[in-house]
Formats: sequence, C-alpha cells, structure tokens
Amino acid sequence: MADAGARLPLLLLLAAAGALLLASPAAAEIRAESFREDPRHTILFEKFGFSKTGAVRIILSGAAVSSSFARADPKQIGFFLLADESLLQAASESRPPPEKRAEPDDPTGADEPDLSGCVLSSPYVKKLFTFFDMEGGHYNKSFPVTHPDEYSLYFANCAPESLVSMNVRTEMYNANPDGSKDYLPVGQAPVPAIYGFFAFGYAAFLAGWAYLTLSRDRVAANQIHHLMSALLVARLLYCLSAAEDQHYVRVTGTPHGWDVAFYLFQLIKGVILFAVIVLVGTGWSFLRPFLQDREKKVLMVVIPLQVMANIADAVIGETGPFMQSWVTWNQILLFVDVACCCAVLFPVVWSMRSLRETSKTDGKAARNLSKLTLFRQFYTVVIGYLYFTRIVVFALRTIASYQYRWVSILAEEVASMAFYMYMFYTFRPAERSKYFSLDDDDEEAAEMVLREEEFEL
Repeated sequence: MADAGARLPLLLLLAAAGALLLASPAAAEIRAESFREDPRHTILFEKFGFSKTGAVRIILSGAAVSSSFARADPKQIGFFLLADESLLQAASESRPPPEKRAEPDDPTGADEPDLSGCVLSSPYVKKLFTFFDMEGGHYNKSFPVTHPDEYSLYFANCAPESLVSMNVRTEMYNANPDGSKDYLPVGQAPVPAIYGFFAFGYAAFLAGWAYLTLSRDRVAANQIHHLMSALLVARLLYCLSAAEDQHYVRVTGTPHGWDVAFYLFQLIKGVILFAVIVLVGTGWSFLRPFLQDREKKVLMVVIPLQVMANIADAVIGETGPFMQSWVTWNQILLFVDVACCCAVLFPVVWSMRSLRETSKTDGKAARNLSKLTLFRQFYTVVIGYLYFTRIVVFALRTIASYQYRWVSILAEEVASMAFYMYMFYTFRPAERSKYFSLDDDDEEAAEMVLREEEFEL
C-alpha cells in the first residue's frame, strides 16, 4: 500500500513532464478518444498554454463505471486542470484509492474506505466536473480559463477497484477578439509563420544549389550533389507541410490531412539527411566511386532506424499521453534517435583514419592533410549539430516559459539551416575542390604537421 502511495505522485510528475518535453507540433488539435474498462487512477490528456480568453470544452458520452464495491462514488471520478507550478503540491496531497474490499453481505457500504485523499478535492487543482454531474452517462460543457497559464488536463478515478469506460472529446483553445477560436497554445502561436519563413528560405537555397549543380558547375557535380538536392527538396516540403499543418490546427483544430504529409516528409527528410551525412563522411562519389562493406552496413542500419524513429514520432504525435503505451513509444524514439546519431559518426572516423594511414605511403602529405583537416571539421560540426538539436533544443523547451515554446522550434530550424549551409558549401561541386587545392611545395610542411599531430578524436 505504501508503494502504491509513492507511485501516484511520481506518475503525475512523469506524465506531466513527458507531455511538456515530447509534445509534437500537432499536439494541440481537437482530440477524441475511447476508453474501455480502464483501471488507471490518473490519465493525462494534454497540455495547453491559455491566454486570459482560454477555454476547455469536454464532451463525454457512454460513460460507465464498474466496481468491486457495492457502489462507486461518482463524486470521486472526474476531470480537472492542473498548472505546472502546483503539480508537486497536488501530487503530494493525493493518494491512490485503497484496495480494501467491502464485504459482499454489506449492501450499505458501511465499510467503504475513506477517499478524502482524492486529487479532485485538492485546493491546488481546478476541478471541472465529476461523474455525479452527468446525465445518463453524457456531459457537454465549456469551462473558461480566466487566469493565463499552462495547464494540464487530467482525468482522475479515486473510486477503489473501479474500471471506467467512456468516449471523450476535448477542445482546448483561446478566443480571438473577433470571437473565433485559436486551437494553438499561446507558446506555439508564431510556429506556422516560422515554418513558412524557412520554407521560403529552403526554396531560395534549392534554387541556388540547382544553379550550381545543373548549370555553372554541372561537369563537376557528382551523385552525392544530386542526393543533396533531394535533401533540400525534402526539407522544403517538410517545412511547408508543417506550416500548413499548424495553420489548419490553429484555425479548425484539425490538420485536414496535412499531418500525413508532415510525417511523410519528416521521414523522407530524416532518411536522406542521415544518408547524406554517412556518404559525405565516406567521401563517396567525390573521393571514390564505391562504398566499403562496413559503410554499406552502416547505411543498412541507419535507414531502418530512421524509419522506426519516425513511426514512433508519428504514434506519439497522433495519440497522446492518455495512451497506455505512450511512455514506451517515447523510450523507443529516444533509443533509436541516439543510435542513429552514433552510427553516422563511424564513417567519418573511418575516413580520417584511412587518410592518415594513406599519407604515410603515397607521398601526398599536403593533400591528405587538407582532407584530414576537412573531415575533422565536418566531424566536429556534425557532433555540434546533433548535440544542439537534441540537447540544447530539449533544454530550451524545458526551461522556456510556456509563452515562448516557439523559441525552441526557431532555434532548431536556425541550427538546421546553418548546418545545411556549411555542409553544402564545404562539399559543393567545383573543378578544383578544397581537397586538391594545395601545391606540391607544401608537402614538406604537411609531412611535419602529420608527424607532430596525430589527429586523434
């Protein structure tokens, strides 16, 4: 019993934190979900940043409770809002329903346990309604939120040993001055414009790159450069679909099919990006026209991992923390993403070691030193990019106030654009690339540098 009491505060804390840190771009849309004989005591639906004109609408139908007791108290089952700042206080006051059973021959329920510790009775939560307020298992009402803040919508079941079945539709929005509804949280209001801006940016980027590879430096362009063109196309379509997805969610509460395009182009973009990093790291097509077996194996690992990561991301984004396996999908996404980030670094390391070994025997120290320096720079930039988009963006999303959640999205897009510009400029098609720009007069100096500096990672 003591263990169960310790689990509920932790459950509340982890569920709220998970919704905050792993929310997908479409997390604020209108939600509809069905529950059948659900035994959970607390269910987190979603988070939302409200303005002073915010509101929550809950439509409940087919609600029923089955209990091992003679009667489950409907006043102990209901919905509430909880602000982040009150999370710990509310969790510390609440405790799970007792597991003691009423005697079968006691129809009065005299032995029914004390439920005074139910979170619905906590002064730190904003109780919306309980099952006692329903009529025939149905309920439909909007609740104004007059105090601007970020709130989590929870369902609580404090009735002991009871199972709940219900169909729930939730709408969380802020009212505009003209009376229309804005279904995006306060902190995501600029997100459609951010994605739209970067869509135009990538369109200009693609036009310039196409001019280089198809016109000015067409002869020097290799297969890797055309694959990089495909990456820009995928990134452009990703930003465009994300902007449309967020726009329609903001106006109507549903993405109108743009979420399908968003996840599709996110998958294509992720697969091509990691493939380009691997292939550039091997020097494929601009240093040598083939891949070694171990490099092919890296690609065979990275591509399925990216597919799995995007499937997990789609499941997380299109469901929510109310799904029982939601935490598991988050763990899968984290593990797969880390594995991908580690795998793409191996080809760069192998290329650096291979170049260093070659420099000892082919008598071209200056050229090999140039290549080593370039690959080491690329290795450093890739690590910096992966670190920033995974760790720094995560930290920004965590510490930023709810009104400024868009800052993490802007930071991620700026970092991605900067990384793309560096990679495309560094490995652009050219008759005399940076690899072969050194004269033979530099050989002696390069040999000394290679001798003194080990280029260790």
